[in-house]
Amino acid sequence: MKDAQLVEETIAFVKETLSDAEGGHDWFHIQRVFKNSMLLAQTEKVDLLVVSLGALLHDIADAKFHNGDESIGPKMAKAFLESMDVPKKTVEHVVHIIEHISFKNSLEKGKKEKFSSLELQVVQDADRLDAIGAIGIARAFNYGGFKNRAMHDPNIMPNPNMGKAEYKKSKGPTINHFYEKLLLLKDQMNTATGKQLAEQRHQYMLDFLEQFYAEWNPLGIKGNEG
Repeated sequence: MKDAQLVEETIAFVKETLSDAEGGHDWFHIQRVFKNSMLLAQTEKVDLLVVSLGALLHDIADAKFHNGDESIGPKMAKAFLESMDVPKKTVEHVVHIIEHISFKNSLEKGKKEKFSSLELQVVQDADRLDAIGAIGIARAFNYGGFKNRAMHDPNIMPNPNMGKAEYKKSKGPTINHFYEKLLLLKDQMNTATGKQLAEQRHQYMLDFLEQFYAEWNPLGIKGNEG
């Protein structure tokens, strides 16, 4: 099967699988990550097929929608790719990308990643770009609403020093998520182009937060704002 046909088959599979997904983790999220990956790949020497498949399949079964089970996504991707007769080496590389792409993996204290590749770095940057800026803000509040979480509670302070297990269990307000993840991503970008694009999106989030707090507390009264 030619690469272009395989990519089209993968797109069809992902669209069908995520047809009822939450709005921040649906096909359109995958499509944006795919497009960002293609943009970043223009300035990196990567296996374009691996990047394409990794981007398209990276959230095929996001753990937070499967009771925290991080094994389902890689298994689904592996089964699909094998059904398409994709070479074993390519399958393994894509599965490794899915297993290592998540931000929460960086929160495991003292753990050194056993896998790294330029293809992973490209897809990871593309995914993180979709988590920041205007779309990142929209996705954060969409997911917060999906989980019936408060937008903001001045009495619940953000905890940017959580470990992976604590992060996965967190049910904090959406504004806290900015400090616990979104504002940290700019400094975790891998590629030069990713870093450049992240700067503007990061600043957009800072401007949003300034406006948010001004509207939340229009009198500027310090202390308990609840």
